[in-house]
Amino acid sequence: MEIPFDRLPPGFVDTVQEVPDAPVPTRPAATILLLRDGPTGMETLMLRRTRSSGFVPGAYVFAGGRVDATDGSNAVADRLEDLPDDEAADRLGLPRDATPPGIAYYAAAIREAFEETGILVGVDARGREIPGAGESADVLAVRDRLLADEIGLPEALDRLGARIDGSAVEYVAHWITPVQEPRRYDTRFFAARVGPEREIALSPSEMTDGIWLTPEAALDRHREGRLPMVFPTIRTLEQMCGFESVDAALEGHAVRDVPPILPRLVVTPTGVGLEVD
Repeated sequence: MEIPFDRLPPGFVDTVQEVPDAPVPTRPAATILLLRDGPTGMETLMLRRTRSSGFVPGAYVFAGGRVDATDGSNAVADRLEDLPDDEAADRLGLPRDATPPGIAYYAAAIREAFEETGILVGVDARGREIPGAGESADVLAVRDRLLADEIGLPEALDRLGARIDGSAVEYVAHWITPVQEPRRYDTRFFAARVGPEREIALSPSEMTDGIWLTPEAALDRHREGRLPMVFPTIRTLEQMCGFESVDAALEGHAVRDVPPILPRLVVTPTGVGLEVD
């Protein structure tokens, strides 16, 4: 697999050409595809990182970020429905006493999605989906306080009368950042179902654009040079192609093994190639 130079984020080639003697350690991270059923098929939310981002600036990505220490807390686990700690660890292939625990990756993905897009993969006491921050001033205010570190995820959920809907989330991929990168992450990829009416409210310090596209349309725009992406994003979109609905995609991935992928990046005469064992 190869991405031509003109379809890569700015500065990406420079990092590929610099192979360190001692790669930096990886940090645990999580990312999540927000999926909805649209008029022409299943769609996912693509987000464009700011040009000042420290990781793949200017690229279109899924919501995500580092796993925080509090993501694995009992306070978060108590507010997560239909996903016990042990089940989360088993699905991710982690020991049940791992640090961070398996549940932390799920919580981090959901927290990052709420921070970056204003969409919470959560339900209220009656099982109804929580409105997006683009629809509700109350939800926007809670999201902004979470972004400002004035409250944590458990308090944000309590203020919204919400619980995390674990049944709407599935584990879909596991990528480890190549050794050339100055910032490296051990990233678990998830996919989650959201309602078609949810309205986003982007975090302007992190994202400059948000667009709902079918996986096929996103890949077409990338090939046309209109959506710069990096390899894990492309590969994960390819995995999603062919599913007619969100439920089908989640059910299809529930039975798949998810091996870790540590790719090697090589510069070719026309772009950057990806080599995977």
